[in-house]
Amino acid sequence: RNSSVSVGVDFTMPTRVPESLLKKRKRNEKLAKAKAEKEAADAKKASTAKEEAFKRAEKYVKEYRSTEKEIISLKRKAKMDGDLFLPAERKVLLVVRIRGINRMAPNTRKILQLLRLRQIQNATFLRVNKATLNMLKRVEPYVTYGEPSLRTIRELIYKRGYGKVNGQRIPLSDNKVIADSLGKHDIICMEDLIHEIFTVGPHFKEANKFLWPFKLSSPLGGYKAKRKNFAEGGDAGDRDEYINKLVRRMN
Repeated sequence: RNSSVSVGVDFTMPTRVPESLLKKRKRNEKLAKAKAEKEAADAKKASTAKEEAFKRAEKYVKEYRSTEKEIISLKRKAKMDGDLFLPAERKVLLVVRIRGINRMAPNTRKILQLLRLRQIQNATFLRVNKATLNMLKRVEPYVTYGEPSLRTIRELIYKRGYGKVNGQRIPLSDNKVIADSLGKHDIICMEDLIHEIFTVGPHFKEANKFLWPFKLSSPLGGYKAKRKNFAEGGDAGDRDEYINKLVRRMN
């Protein structure tokens, strides 16, 4: 007896992938590759920037220590010779607004706007020259100012530092924010910014303009007498190095 065995053969055609889908896959693969390469390049760039920032910070520390030692040496020499030690003239001032707009003259208000001191407890750095000193004289009853120490500048920028980026107030939480805005002036990190302000470097104007005015708190323990000059036992006007104690109570 003959038995026939039937073998099933599939004659259906293989599924054809649409050309548009193939193009999309290729495009996605190309984009993924480009993204991975960019991330690797950015990571390398960030690592290099971090190393550079660390080197610069070390260099600045040595510079500050050297300057400090030199001043101490000059003070000792002057004392031994029976002379008076005259410190270098002030280069930068920290100005803090302490009074509001009550009974304020329009010109005074305009000067405060130019100094970027639009609110009470606002603080800004100011380069010392004849023009800025004349402006301060005009608004002296409404502000207090003095020469900030390196410690004060560093604490202000690290704790309350914000940058002006495209008109927006951006926190200085990353060196990239500084590098993107001031990199063309060779200011790429926090320590560069601090150094530029403290030493009143060649790009002080750009660095200071980049910094948003500091918003300080009311001083711990309050003010003594806002309407009196500091020399008369009040708070307004020039307080020289004592500005550091005040700002420490406000920071």
